Amino acid sequence: MHHSQINADIRKLIAEGTVLPAHPLALTAERQLDKQHQRALTRYYIDAGSGGLAVGVHTTQFAIRDVGLYRPVLELAAETAAAWTKRPLAMVAGLAGPTGQAVAEARTARDIGYHAGLLSLAAMKSASEDEIIAHCTSVAAEIPLVGFYLQPAVGGVILSSRFWQRFAEIDNVIAIKIAPFNRYRTLDVLRGVAAAGALDRVALYTGNDDHILLDLMLPFDLRDKGVTTRTYFKGGLLGHWSVWTASAIKQFERCKAARHKDSVPADLLALDARVTDCNSAFFDVANNFHGCIAGCHEVLRRQGLMKGLWCLDPNEGLSPGQKEEIDRVYREHADLSDDTFVAANLNKWLA
Repeated sequence: MHHSQINADIRKLIAEGTVLPAHPLALTAERQLDKQHQRALTRYYIDAGSGGLAVGVHTTQFAIRDVGLYRPVLELAAETAAAWTKRPLAMVAGLAGPTGQAVAEARTARDIGYHAGLLSLAAMKSASEDEIIAHCTSVAAEIPLVGFYLQPAVGGVILSSRFWQRFAEIDNVIAIKIAPFNRYRTLDVLRGVAAAGALDRVALYTGNDDHILLDLMLPFDLRDKGVTTRTYFKGGLLGHWSVWTASAIKQFERCKAARHKDSVPADLLALDARVTDCNSAFFDVANNFHGCIAGCHEVLRRQGLMKGLWCLDPNEGLSPGQKEEIDRVYREHADLSDDTFVAANLNKWLA
């Protein structure tokens, strides 16, 4: 499947930038798929105004592949979304593993109806950049790709600007999620895409949870042979946006409106730090992100969108002190939550 085959409205949506929450996995106490709450989550993201969904990604738990849930979870999200709304939604499937596995997952996602694959390179840690490019090229032959620069703390591989130039030169790459949580490495990706002459084709999406709003509003000037090219992040694909999503979409629209202006409101710049403070609790920064998935689950549990915090790995849960940190940001940043929106719609989503 080539990106030219994507529905024109959806291709435009991805290219112009949108909100793509990383879809969590709702489980029962027996660690089985909780279909009722899984559907409710999908409906929540759609009604909040998301431009699509990322399913089978890190927030969905990579371990779904080990327990036979990869296809069922992707199918459930796609079926629920199609039945819930007729507006265009960009459906992105997480792809992982060595080349054979990633290619097989790409085919599965494509056959279900997903438009693109977010390619994790965590399994390629020992590979050279030449080998990783060959891997990406093989997967891109099956489905349009969203690149993924994942931070090393949760399994990412450090890659050069030259790598990102070569990656962006792959014809079937349509976007890159930039999530190294590192400004230097973020600039490496931007420089690489610019060097490939691909800024018009490859949409830049932030996954940098430590600077979400700044990424979305600030211009980036890239210099080459005395020529300046100004570019912007177009959207975000974030685990952080799996919670308080209705509020996040309002923030995204404010950031989008602030682009291309001579000045940015100070209050909007300051909001970046508040969002980062919330993320520090949800993503368990104090414990090197150990509780990042459980932290999002805890917020959704409080809202009634999940029944519990359960992860596929029984050892994965909240870290010591993380619940108290979530309590703190709930108090200090209550206006950033979407609890009222969720409460008004929860019964409908659970039906």
